[in-house]
Amino acid sequence: MTYFQSIILGIIQGATEFIPVSSSGHLVIAPFYLGWQIEPREAFVFDVLLQVATLLAVGIYFWEDLSRIGRAWLSSLINRKPWESTDAKIGWYLIIATIPAGIAGLLFKDTFENSFSNPNAAAAFLVGTGLMLLAAENFSERHSELDDLSWIDSLWIGIFQVFALFPGVSRSGSTITGGMLRGLTRKSAARFSFLMAVPVMLAAGTLALYDLFSMENYLNRLPVYLVGFATAAVVGYLSIRWLLNYLSSNRLTVFAVYCLILGLLTLGLQIL
Repeated sequence: MTYFQSIILGIIQGATEFIPVSSSGHLVIAPFYLGWQIEPREAFVFDVLLQVATLLAVGIYFWEDLSRIGRAWLSSLINRKPWESTDAKIGWYLIIATIPAGIAGLLFKDTFENSFSNPNAAAAFLVGTGLMLLAAENFSERHSELDDLSWIDSLWIGIFQVFALFPGVSRSGSTITGGMLRGLTRKSAARFSFLMAVPVMLAAGTLALYDLFSMENYLNRLPVYLVGFATAAVVGYLSIRWLLNYLSSNRLTVFAVYCLILGLLTLGLQIL
């Protein structure tokens, strides 16, 4: 992998991790369109490291929320009163929402990793993302805010996050869809989706670091990876700010149409 490839992929990751068009799908499809040959294991490790970079963007943007939720969660744990405040409940709900993807990731890690080198699979799942977003817009009653969330809602959203382990299924798109189908407004669903990124990306990042350090000559690759990491973090921060403002008064339809067009176009080119 070159520095140029690292920067381009970092921009793609940062721009598409939070906008519901699937960062993983774009990271698989972009090399296909650009004619880049990247070894599957390296591509998987680098992609997850880029997700950790966007986790850094989440941490910076939501620092006040995360620190407040963290303190409330710790207090509820010490006092043995898990539901003593809204922030404490949100902390527990974030943990509950992480469990399904954590279990699936451990059980089927090789399956998910192999799919990162398959543009056909990524394109098909991208079409699935578009259909999910359309379902969220057309079959949901959006009346609840984050304070109204229940543990069942969080588990439901967590199950939707499992789909995002496949490249082409947007993590933000699937979890926002899950939230909206449980009655959350677009902005509240997006906010919970972004907060959910913290535990799942921490876990994925830990595994990616293990894989990175087990690769031959990883020190030679590290500078290239760090350039993409920094790029993804900066672009990711800007994407979060833009999307939350956008969802205050706009629908998800434009993202759904984009996913459908890109997925179907990629599948068509593969057939031809």
